[in-house]
Amino acid sequence: MNGRIVQLLREEARWSGRFLILPREVVSMPKEVSKKEALEEIRERLEQCRCCPLCETARNIVFGEGDPDADIMFIGEAPGAVEDKTGRPFVGPAGRLLTDIIEKGMGLKRGDVYIANIAKCRPPENRDPFPEEIAQCIGFLQEQIDVISPRVIIALGRIAAQTLLDTEASISSLRGKFHEYRGIKVMPTFHPSYLIHNPAKKREVWEDIKHVMKHLGMTLPG
Repeated sequence: MNGRIVQLLREEARWSGRFLILPREVVSMPKEVSKKEALEEIRERLEQCRCCPLCETARNIVFGEGDPDADIMFIGEAPGAVEDKTGRPFVGPAGRLLTDIIEKGMGLKRGDVYIANIAKCRPPENRDPFPEEIAQCIGFLQEQIDVISPRVIIALGRIAAQTLLDTEASISSLRGKFHEYRGIKVMPTFHPSYLIHNPAKKREVWEDIKHVMKHLGMTLPG
């Protein structure tokens, strides 16, 4: 879209109080900036974002957390109630299960990986984020991925996997094998919240995690 037109639309939206739905442009960070500084700059811009209505109902943005140099990046769909309250990703019941996968299953500390979401604000009533909301948030996530440059992304659940891989395929058909996003290996698997209600699927998630560990040359605990 022509830059002048975009600017005029932004001005109109600002003065009319409406939300402007436009694809975000990814901002390149100077090479001399550290990863920590680059992520903080992205967070600061995200805190000012008013590009979709989610910011009106969310209590906190949920940017992401973890090691900026992580080899593994977990990406979910959107914050839930506990995440919205604390501003941290995956800290509710599903988050506790994810932490167990990381620490008990993979033998890592939670702080050794990076955890983020497709959408940075909680959708009302924990609904799926709408495509136009994802379109506004995905640029921030792309910047995070570019800064962190993980060796593997583990996409948690249908929304994350379909968004990153630009597909409508089911999570059941996507999981269990590597895909690629922006030159990075992606392993889709079931979302931890799904496992809470379908514990029999934990075995399949463990198989997906073992594929990732083997790819990274990690030793299986125990």
